[in-house]
Amino acid sequence: MKTKRLIIATILGVVFGFVCYGFAASGQNEISIALALSIITSRTLIGVAIGISRFSCRHWSLHGIVIGLVFSLPTGISATLGSVDPEFSHTMMLVSTIVMGMIYGFLIELITTVVFKARQ
Repeated sequence: MKTKRLIIATILGVVFGFVCYGFAASGQNEISIALALSIITSRTLIGVAIGISRFSCRHWSLHGIVIGLVFSLPTGISATLGSVDPEFSHTMMLVSTIVMGMIYGFLIELITTVVFKARQ
């Protein structure tokens, strides 16, 4: 395991966790502390998983997208169990959580691999 890669990917996961929380909190409904922590930790977990992963893909971008997808599934499914929001249906919450997780995974991998040159 490369320590530099793990540290960079984890920090980026935390940063994107707060970005995701910012998007979620910008709506009309108030975000509970438990939900805020869930959002931040789930995105941080994507960063940690990218940092420690030995899963080999054809390209670094595919690696980030797959990790983002896999680690966003539990959060996306749990998002469908919450109360109904007039702005988002349960299906929309599931899809948006997973798609955003894939985007964050891609961005974490991009910055870690290309910008900081911390290859897998």
